Amino acid sequence: MKGRRGWAIWITGLPSSGKSTIAHLLVEKLSNMGIKVQVLESDELRRVLTPRPKYTEEERNWFYNVMAWIGWLLVRNGVNVIFDATANRRAYRERARRLIGADRFMEVYVRCPIRVCMERDVKGIYKLALEGKASTVPGLQVPYEEPVKPDVVVDTDRMSPEECADVILRHILKRFYRGASEALGRDEVGGR
Repeated sequence: MKGRRGWAIWITGLPSSGKSTIAHLLVEKLSNMGIKVQVLESDELRRVLTPRPKYTEEERNWFYNVMAWIGWLLVRNGVNVIFDATANRRAYRERARRLIGADRFMEVYVRCPIRVCMERDVKGIYKLALEGKASTVPGLQVPYEEPVKPDVVVDTDRMSPEECADVILRHILKRFYRGASEALGRDEVGGR
């Protein structure tokens, strides 16, 4: 369908809550249905935009503003986007919602207790914080503002990544494809 705008979901949650794992599963599931999606992953973007990040409030504000703008640009040009980023302030995620448009945006909260995130600590950032080698870890040293009214909530301490991805996928289909899952794979619905 020519001229169709894409959609965007922002997967937010504490570091090591399971955001990236869920994002990758969603990409796989959507791809199997013929729906293309681009993941905007904060760590990958930081390597390009801020190769030596300081994680100050000013830098985070600038970074998430740029990330939201890139997402808006992609959505406007028919590309579906998954933001895989903590975005510890509500304002960062709300900026993306306003820019992209509430009708094309969905906020997904990957909820997980900080103690579980610290046990997982895949990237070692909590360890660095506890050793005094990091001072801006969301939820530990700087605030993480939970979404007030997320479109979807998944609890990764009680649900498997696969279950979480399935819940989110159902919401994507209902919201952006009007539940037309039987039409997936056809050019009218898939192919984006």
